[in-house]
Amino acid sequence: MMDFAIPCAVPTAPVAPPPPLALSPTDIGQLLDACLEQTAEALVFAHAASRIDISHAVDAVRQAQAHNRPLDLMEAVARAQGHKAEQLGSIMRSMGDKLAATLNPPPPLIPFAGKLIAPSAFYESFDQIHKMARALLTPVIFVEDTDAIGVASVNPIAATILAAKIQEVVTRRFDIRPFLTIARLEYEAWSFLTHKHFEL
Repeated sequence: MMDFAIPCAVPTAPVAPPPPLALSPTDIGQLLDACLEQTAEALVFAHAASRIDISHAVDAVRQAQAHNRPLDLMEAVARAQGHKAEQLGSIMRSMGDKLAATLNPPPPLIPFAGKLIAPSAFYESFDQIHKMARALLTPVIFVEDTDAIGVASVNPIAATILAAKIQEVVTRRFDIRPFLTIARLEYEAWSFLTHKHFEL
């Protein structure tokens, strides 16, 4: 598990909450660009894909984004490599293992995450986080009073990026740095959760 910070105490003096963070399409675009770039670099570094496959996959991701259909670069790469639907589970697991190994510490795989309940109240309270999570295809898998939050994805880099943004948004609103847990999902659980959380 990757932790960004230990929760700190709430300030004793009352603090007016900051205005809601407005997230423009440009902000989402920058977030996706960062995820694409970092994932592509990690795939090359880990020898998980060729630059040609990555180039084709990036084009597919951008086309999907243009139609408001999120697509993860890892899945696009697997398809660009010619893998069939029934092979995606094992291919994505292998690719995820390689990407996770580029991170320190490597996020663990959680096999039971598909059974966790979607944090609807958290998504309603933080609509901008829900939009970011949808764009990155990274569900929030648990929330404990906004001071302990877990995210998970088939793509550990997408999960890492979302965790950093969640910490930024929650800290800005409550002046508390939440403890973030980052985990990986099996392809099947990820597909199920992204459909459940984001109505895809």
